[in-house]
This record gives sequence, C-alpha cells and structure tokens, in this order.
Amino acid sequence: MSSAAGQDTATEPDRPADKTGTFSALRIRNYRLFATGAVVSNTGTWMSRIAQDWLVLSITGSSFAVGITTALQFLPMLLFGLYGGVIADRYPKRQILLCTQAALGLLGLLLAGLTLGGVVQVWHVYTIAFLLGMVTVVDNPTRQTFVVEMVGPAVMRNAVSLNAANFQAARLVGPAVAGVLITAVGSGWAFLINGLSFIAPLTGLLLMRTAELHTIERAPRAKGQLREGLRYVAGKPELIWPIVLVGFIGTFGFNFPIWLSAFANKVFDSGAGTYGLLNTLMAAGSLLGALLAARRSRTRLRMLVAAAAVFGLLEGAASLAPAFWLFAALLVPIGIFGLTFNTTANATVQLATEPVMRGRVMSLYMMVFVGGTPVGGPVMGWVTDTYGARVGFLSGGLISAAAAVAVGLVLARAAGLRPRLDLRRGSGRALVSFVPREGGAGASGAASEGDPAGDGEAAGSAGGSAPRLTPAA
Repeated sequence: MSSAAGQDTATEPDRPADKTGTFSALRIRNYRLFATGAVVSNTGTWMSRIAQDWLVLSITGSSFAVGITTALQFLPMLLFGLYGGVIADRYPKRQILLCTQAALGLLGLLLAGLTLGGVVQVWHVYTIAFLLGMVTVVDNPTRQTFVVEMVGPAVMRNAVSLNAANFQAARLVGPAVAGVLITAVGSGWAFLINGLSFIAPLTGLLLMRTAELHTIERAPRAKGQLREGLRYVAGKPELIWPIVLVGFIGTFGFNFPIWLSAFANKVFDSGAGTYGLLNTLMAAGSLLGALLAARRSRTRLRMLVAAAAVFGLLEGAASLAPAFWLFAALLVPIGIFGLTFNTTANATVQLATEPVMRGRVMSLYMMVFVGGTPVGGPVMGWVTDTYGARVGFLSGGLISAAAAVAVGLVLARAAGLRPRLDLRRGSGRALVSFVPREGGAGASGAASEGDPAGDGEAAGSAGGSAPRLTPAA
C-alpha cells in the first residue's frame, strides 16, 4: 500500500474519506484490505472460468455441455437467491464472508486436485459448479452490503464503482494468464491458483479493524422475513422499477459470450484470437466506465435510465456494423455504458434501502440480474442460432432500450412528471426532458427541490434511510 493512501496506526482510525475523489474509498484502511484481497481472488476466478469451460469442452467436445456448466453455476441464485439475503441481514457480514470465501477456495482446490490427479469427469465439474453457485447465493448479497459497513453511506457510491473496476481489471488479466497456463501445463494449475487466491481476501478480512466498521442494524431471527423483504421492495417505486430494469438488462442485454463468439466465428470468419480481442475491448470499456463512475458523487435515477437506453442502442448499432473494426470499436462504449448502468443501479438500490433490509433487497437485485442468465442465455442463443448473430445482438439491444424507456416513463409518472420534447434551436434545453405535470404532485416537489428539469438525485442519509422519489426519473 502506498503512503499516499494515509498512514495507519493501531490507535488512530482513518479520517473520513473525501466523497469526490476517484479513489476516495481507498483512503479507508478496511476497504483497502478488502479491495486488495478482491483483486487477487477475482483474477483467480476469471482464470478458473476460462479453464473450466476449456476443461468441459475438452472432455465432452460439446458446447452445449459448456452451457450446462454455466447454467448450473447461476441456477442456485435464481432458485435460492432471496434466502441468501435473509442470512446476510441476520448475521455479522464479516463472519459470513470468512466462511463463504473459505468455501469457495476449498471448492477450487478440490477441482484442482481432481484435474491434476487425472481423474476428473464432467459430472465432477457440474457438481462443483452447482456448489459454487450455492455458496455464491450467500456470498454475493453479503459482499454487496458489507461495502457500506466498511466505508459508510457517504462514500458507498465510490466504493461500488471501485469494486466494479476491480472486477474488470481482473477480467483483463485473468483470462490471458489462464490461456498461457492451459497451453503450457493444463487447466489443473489454473484451478490450483484460483483456490489459493482466496487466501488474500481471507487475510484482508482477518486484518480488518472491527472497531472502525460502521454499525448496521441486523434483522432479528423471525418468521416471514422473506415475504417482508418482497413487500418492502414492492411498496417502493424507487426500488422495484430499477430492479425490474436490471432484470431485463441482465436477462436479455448481457449475453456477450453468445454474441461475441458468434460474430467472431460466423460473421467475421475468425478464430479464438479474435474472440479474445473482442472480450478484451469490452473489458477495457467496462474498466473505463467503472473509473468514470467512481468520480461521480451523486446517483441519479435519470442517469440509470439514460445509461440503460444508450447501452441498448449501442448494441443495436454494433449489430448492424458492416466492418470488423467498427464493430470492435463500438464494444468499448458498450462496456462503458453497461458498467455505468450496473454501478448506478447498485448504488441507487442500496442507498434507497433501510440498513436492516439491505441484504434481502440486494439478494433480490442479484437474483434478477444474475439469475436471469439461465433464462436469457438459452433464449438469446436460440435466436442467434436461428436468425443469425446480427439479429440476436439487435434483439437484445432493442429489448434493453425498450425496457429503459418504459421504466423511465413509469418513474417519471410516479414523480409527477411528464416528458417534454423541445425542437427549438438555441433554446439551451435538452431535446427530451421531464417537467412537472400541471396540478401533479411533482410540481410542488420539483419547485421545492429547485429542479424543474427533473435533475434530482437518489441520496441516502447518513443512516441509510430510503430517499424520496424526486423528479430524478
């Protein structure tokens, strides 16, 4: 760790982080430990994903078998995701993460032992993939909500963005290292490194100063907590509609392994090297989007909807690109806006949620986002196989853009706003903006906020209480 991040002592806690810096959350010692461990384990995870797919393909010779492996890893989130949120709300999150990270590491070592021992069979990979998914059911919402305990609500947006940048940076390195290892010594060594990589986050969690964690109210053990979480989300438009939008984008808009492999192989008649290049460009755009998001100090519902709409339109434009380099160039802004949407949605939902409910709400968020893969993947794969890569990519983009427009209109109506189209040149106004409806509830709200153009924001208080649904839609 560099000295610029602040000199930590055992007796003097970190000062509150500046809200506006790109790396402001890294000034907090506990978060630095968390992020350092995460970048190591994320790199190992990306290595394992590539090696796992290659291992299944080498054993079976079937791309369908690779798809089954992916579906089994995401299926538990779809089936049991909400229960993970109940556990995250009920028990200390640091202790939960110590258990889940250790379990993920042991499963990685188990797969490494089977592969290096020469006894691995495809059912072993299927079983371990499903068990990894079961652990992730608890690990994912716990990691998402533990961020606010480390940094507090004021810096949470920045920490969420840096988490995304961390993951995307590992995405740039992990697959490349895995490719070298698989070629040189086989998949088993990639699994071994992945299993050992979890020592880093476990060490970071153990070294944290628990006295510097922000106190978050935990839900007591009681019946009906799952239903309570669903009712809580259903009663808040500022939660339910962003989560609905996340579900549509996650299910239909993020099927890049299907589309990029189809474009590389069938449209541009290229091989694995081109497929790797396309993934690298997407990851580079996502990393840039995460760093740009880290600079923002406010989370706007309007930005959430706009990022989703631009993301879908860019996918549509890329699907029609006549030349390879135009298609490849468009993947960078697609990565930027896709990551902007992800980080904005994550921060918006967390800040709009009371601390005692945050685990259950984020488990629902992750369930609709990640759990949509077993549904959207086969559907988009069938469309791509039947009608071609261009139609498949175009359909995913159009669905994403249409969902963004629909959710934007619903949020605007809930805030008492109506869309306004301004075609006058030199008016200084946006082409499309939202203004209060005459006699509507949004008129007084917008006036009191000084925000007639619908430029409000979702901002949680220091206690993490739910924000108002302002004219940010």
